[in-house]
Amino acid sequence: MNDTEQVRALVDRLAQLTLIESPSLDVAASELVVDLLAQWWRDVGAHVRIITTSAGANLIADVAGEGDPVLLVGHSDTVWPVGTLDGDVPWSDDGEVVTGPGVYDMKSGLLVMLAAAERLRARPHRAFRVIVVCDEEIGSPTTADLLSGCAEGVRAAIGFESPHPDGALKIGRRGSSRVRLAVTGRASHAALDPEGGVSAIDELVDQLQVLRTIVSDPGLTSEVLCNVGTVRGGGRANVVPAEATAEIGLRFIDPDTEDRVLSALGALRPIREGAQIQVEVLSHRPAWRASGADAELLEAIAAAASGIGQHVAGRPAAGAGDTNLLGSLGVPTVDGFGPRGGGAHAVDEHILTSSLLERVALLEAFLLSS
Repeated sequence: MNDTEQVRALVDRLAQLTLIESPSLDVAASELVVDLLAQWWRDVGAHVRIITTSAGANLIADVAGEGDPVLLVGHSDTVWPVGTLDGDVPWSDDGEVVTGPGVYDMKSGLLVMLAAAERLRARPHRAFRVIVVCDEEIGSPTTADLLSGCAEGVRAAIGFESPHPDGALKIGRRGSSRVRLAVTGRASHAALDPEGGVSAIDELVDQLQVLRTIVSDPGLTSEVLCNVGTVRGGGRANVVPAEATAEIGLRFIDPDTEDRVLSALGALRPIREGAQIQVEVLSHRPAWRASGADAELLEAIAAAASGIGQHVAGRPAAGAGDTNLLGSLGVPTVDGFGPRGGGAHAVDEHILTSSLLERVALLEAFLLSS
């Protein structure tokens, strides 16, 4: 096939994946996506395993080759609910730009892996292993151990999330934790017996002030990004509220700051007599600070790129992903190997079809040279 025909074939496959709307925790949808991927990977000679967790189906595909394998990492879930195709983010393809829920984050990246594997079938190349998990968008709560297990004995890991806007790869990512702060007080009539109650909302507000003090401590090694994303509590203005909760998003650059902040949150104690608090870490991705081994992997990819007339750079990223875990484990890691585009988690989500074959060719060149 010529380049135009190859792009069309990739876009046709992308349509098949995208038209299966697969939000996180939709087990049936994840099974449909994985069944399709499994067939395509078997067609290129991969040994395929499907492993089911409580969140859905996950795919592992091993392709035989030389040396220790390179781990290629992706996910099948999206942030979009079922029905998005008929609403805010319809599928469209004008030949240059493709839009749809999950096309950029990250179903197109899954096809870059597959297309490179098809090109490599008749030539000696580095062994590689593919893992596609079903719950990345919610922090991979059921698949972290699966990812760690797949990383044992690999030479390196490459994530196929979207790149930086200019196409640069990602080397290092902020750690990300979601924390739920729940307060239990005691209800009473706000006018007739205000002293008999313990306001869970007042306690929560004060605890959030303590949180602000913790994350702004000048003694921390690096900046912490803190977002109180949701607050819930109470029911009536004439009732002292007995319950209140907040969900907090935290982002860290380095592991030391991460450990100190999370330890301080775990040590929170009630301010009001009679109040009770509970701190629960809902999801956690460790900070991945790029190492020398990561930089060497980037250099090897850049050298492969130069050999086919491409230029590749890399720099840290703010968002977290499954490569946080792999990088923090000491596996040489880069991310952002998906095609260029934009609008991740937004109604203008799209990819540029011109970048699909660029990434396929780059992966092919790296697996041939490594």
